[in-house]
Amino acid sequence: MKKRQNWSSKLTYILAVAGATVGFGATWRFPYLVGQNGGGAYVLTFAIAMVVIGIPMILVENAIGRRLKVNAVDAFSGMANGKKIAKAWRIVGWMGLCGAFGIMAYYMVIGGWVLSYIGQIAFGLFDLSNPITIAQTSAFYEQNIINNPMTISFATLVFVLINYVILVQGAVEGMEKAAKYLMPLLFILMLCMVAKNLTLDGALDGVKFYLTPDFSKINAKLFVDVLGQVFFALSLGFGVMITLSSFVKKDEGLIKISIITGLLNTAIAVLAGFMIFPSLFSFGIEPNSGPSLVFKSLPIVFSHMPFGTIIAIAFFTLLMIAALTTSLPIYEVIITTLQEKLKISRKKAIFLVLGGIFVLGNIPSLMATNLLSHISIFGKNIFDAYDAISATIFFVLTSFGCALFVGWVLDEEAKREILKGSERYAKVVKFWFWYVKFMIPFIILIVFVSSFYDNFLK
Repeated sequence: MKKRQNWSSKLTYILAVAGATVGFGATWRFPYLVGQNGGGAYVLTFAIAMVVIGIPMILVENAIGRRLKVNAVDAFSGMANGKKIAKAWRIVGWMGLCGAFGIMAYYMVIGGWVLSYIGQIAFGLFDLSNPITIAQTSAFYEQNIINNPMTISFATLVFVLINYVILVQGAVEGMEKAAKYLMPLLFILMLCMVAKNLTLDGALDGVKFYLTPDFSKINAKLFVDVLGQVFFALSLGFGVMITLSSFVKKDEGLIKISIITGLLNTAIAVLAGFMIFPSLFSFGIEPNSGPSLVFKSLPIVFSHMPFGTIIAIAFFTLLMIAALTTSLPIYEVIITTLQEKLKISRKKAIFLVLGGIFVLGNIPSLMATNLLSHISIFGKNIFDAYDAISATIFFVLTSFGCALFVGWVLDEEAKREILKGSERYAKVVKFWFWYVKFMIPFIILIVFVSSFYDNFLK
């Protein structure tokens, strides 16, 4: 068997994991959810949820992934405490792969939207040199995104090809190179956007909305919804952490890595809010416009700014970089599994995965609001169905299975794996294990029932 590669350093792994967990979860999804749920109340609850379930679950998936250093399906096999692990546990890994397929089916299309915005703004087809209105941005969004499958198909294909060029360089090499250059660039762009927006007149009102919690809005439902966002934001439940940690050296401390991952994700998500809300309030734009926030509302802000076109291009480039750092490791989950299970070359596995998802997922998703708008799945169009089924069913159930696998199957072996490189944290590991075994499955079940009801039964 070919020896498995390792990350060249802890820093490159942390950057790769940070990239995997940033993406649209932090730069697109988190801001609009904050806007819809009362600003600071959501931010505070998100920070709490990151500690309650985010960081412990990162450690769960890291333990599973590094234990055997194999793909996200076979990670649920082998021996544990002298007993052979039942083959049925591999179903957890397959569920993760189904979730990974589902998210990539529509995620790459959003990447196509972003590339389309960059191109059309850069070439003056979406003119932001003069102030525009919500009616103009809505019309552009409808005409060029929702009802323009040819343009979005091409833009999505370009985004897929960018991923292909990086992935063919190797499982570790490609992601390492991307993380080394793209993550620092992402941080720099975000900091520049934040610095610019905080100087705007009225920016302080946006900061107050963003950071001041309205405690009347904090309730059980909000907390459950935020827990769901934590799964999405940390790429939990679809094999990403399991796959990335399978390339981690045995002497690296997983506890520190997991804590840094959670803190970085929270910091970047919070930073994204500072990039958006001050500018919205500065120009009197409502922050609760939902998923289309960055596509319909922010262009209005850019059109009122000096050098607005350049700032808009920089912002959407930032979004594209964030999307790319996440899409690479999600693709890798399926590629690595296919390569190892079918014993095929890496290039063939990459072609099958990217090509298959493009044909079976991306094309139907981008046609969901136009040519295939007549198709409904659980009362949702194809795009929304991929999102709902992946996030509501596969992500949550896979995470539930991971917690049970570590707590009730690996048992002492999980503790030993975590303690490698983290020997001085024995007491922490003991508490973490009890928490994973008894508390986290209960919390995840609450999230599953609530999300399933909201998405499919309500």
